[in-house]
Amino acid sequence: MKKQKIEPTAIADVEIPDEQVQKVLEKYDTDANTRKWNNKWLVIFFSLLTIGYALFHFYITFNPLPTLLQRSFHLTFAMALVFLLYPTFKKQDRTKVPFYDWILFALSIGSFVYLYNVYQDIVSTRGGIASTTDVLVAILTVILVFEAARRVTGWILPILAFIFLLYPFFSHQAWLPRMLLTRPFDLADIFGQMYTKTEGLFSTAIGASVQFIFLFILFGAFLAKSGMGKFFNDLALALAGHKQGGPAKVAVLSSAFMGSVNGTAVGNVVSTGAFTIPLMKKIGYDKNFSGAVEASSSIGGQILPPIMGASAFIMAETTGISYGTIALSAIIPAFLFFITSIMQVHYRAGRSNLRGLPKADLPEVKKVMKQGWHLMIPLISLIAMLFAGVPVSYAAFYTILIAIGVSWMRKHTRMYPKDIIQALETGTKQSLSTIIACGVVGIVIGVVNLTGFGATLTSAITSLGQGSLLLTLILTMFASLVLGMGLPSIPAYIITATMAAPALAMFDVPILVAHLFVFYFGIFANITPPVALASFAASGLANGDPMRTSIISLRLSIAGFLVPFIFVYDHAMLLIDTTGLPANATEFAFASVTDIATILVISTIAVVAISAAVEGYIKTNLGVINRIILGAASIMAIIPEIISSLIGIGIIIVIYALNYMKAKKENDSEVNVGSSV
Repeated sequence: MKKQKIEPTAIADVEIPDEQVQKVLEKYDTDANTRKWNNKWLVIFFSLLTIGYALFHFYITFNPLPTLLQRSFHLTFAMALVFLLYPTFKKQDRTKVPFYDWILFALSIGSFVYLYNVYQDIVSTRGGIASTTDVLVAILTVILVFEAARRVTGWILPILAFIFLLYPFFSHQAWLPRMLLTRPFDLADIFGQMYTKTEGLFSTAIGASVQFIFLFILFGAFLAKSGMGKFFNDLALALAGHKQGGPAKVAVLSSAFMGSVNGTAVGNVVSTGAFTIPLMKKIGYDKNFSGAVEASSSIGGQILPPIMGASAFIMAETTGISYGTIALSAIIPAFLFFITSIMQVHYRAGRSNLRGLPKADLPEVKKVMKQGWHLMIPLISLIAMLFAGVPVSYAAFYTILIAIGVSWMRKHTRMYPKDIIQALETGTKQSLSTIIACGVVGIVIGVVNLTGFGATLTSAITSLGQGSLLLTLILTMFASLVLGMGLPSIPAYIITATMAAPALAMFDVPILVAHLFVFYFGIFANITPPVALASFAASGLANGDPMRTSIISLRLSIAGFLVPFIFVYDHAMLLIDTTGLPANATEFAFASVTDIATILVISTIAVVAISAAVEGYIKTNLGVINRIILGAASIMAIIPEIISSLIGIGIIIVIYALNYMKAKKENDSEVNVGSSV
């Protein structure tokens, strides 16, 4: 049967209305449920608070406070802003701030003021031991953190942290399994850990947030203000819009670019998807598939070097491995992820004969680059500074200044004082959900450090793994997917690195490899049912079915679920040679060019073939049997063992050759039929 031709479409007037975008944001991205005040003095007051908060972070970048005070200020003042900005309930009147939120605002600031006043006594006299008053203030602060988190992240993270917080109260009870038993802990032990030390609320999670996460979110706000988002969209359209299934390829490219910079999956889905999803649907892609392309690509942006949604910097801080090593190591896995996505949308377009957009309706690459090339300077400068060893926080600050400076190179991108103020305010608002999430994750980290629960979980995973690395990897994958459920990418990595990564150390898996493994699966929790927030948000924009969109997102991300297993067994995929090095090594030599080239070529062939097997199409339709054989051959090829790889590649070549011949025969038959008619 002759395939239906779907004509290309113009790109004008396809963007989703702002009202629908906002509705989707508020449904699936809790931190979009903000108040809209009608009191101008309140608006001005809040603006001054957010701008002052941002400027204070610039100050402490070069003039840091003592660690505990700096982290406390960062978290408690973020909580105070949350209680002004976010309503208690979704259906609450959003035009005013009720009196009790002003009380919560004051209590949040009071928490810092109290700690500031007793700080010297805590560190010099009491050695971090909590007094009765400390405990009371700590309990209040924990309650405030839970409530702030509920407002900006939803229920999942606070409930998870609350369960962890309950554990030390009952961890000495005889009715618990033996492996969970600990010594008794009193209130001073538990809440002193949370408030008077840097191992609870003010743990490394908040430390990472105050040092560079906040600054990089600000950086993203400045880039957005200068027009970087439009530049990425236009560039993707110019490069891929006219290709077979062009809009889907545009979605993959633009979402990858923006996702890497802004570090928020749901936010990226909504911002880029408002434009790309309607385009995909217009040329004939199914609504569920269109949403899934946007969701999987936005998730993929979080693993795309050099920024990786700011997670690369946290990983460097956590592992002691240089940023440059992490960014380079993530190149091939990210490449394989996006090749799989692009080939799946390509094969889907071929199967349905979906043509690209008319070139006449698309921007030209040369013109786009001429108008916006200067916007790449901040990113290039950032990478150069980081590879040169400039401290991350310094690099972030300098890059913001560079972004402001280069914006003046073109009239349409210039940032005036009003734009700078708006970027400071917007960046601070956008950072609140991440800051609060890091604070709640700190509760989990505090309990783990206090009770040794991390070692218990590691022991449980390795025990269930029964000495098998593969089985332990699978269990660690599921643990990471569960721990990352409903979390932004940065807190998801922090919590999986704390809880799940140590299990792999029992098998001498290098620390870099272990952290990248759990990082991937913590990220992919955003497209994994039952809490697939990125997929659900995309389905809302596409008017599709949330669960079907989520399943297709998983299919489009299949390389992301396979590649981490491969780089655990073959470290050359990460460009490193770990031969003779201990598992906790933080410096690596490059793998040989031959090893890198071999795994790159074989893996690329394998994931392209997997894409064809998933879609059931190469040049013409694949039968069920051929799809199964091709899928099995792809798995054989990607397994890091030479005989298996050669057999797999051989089978792939045969199936591709047969499919090309079948397609040629079908085309010749159609030509003959047409001629006879």
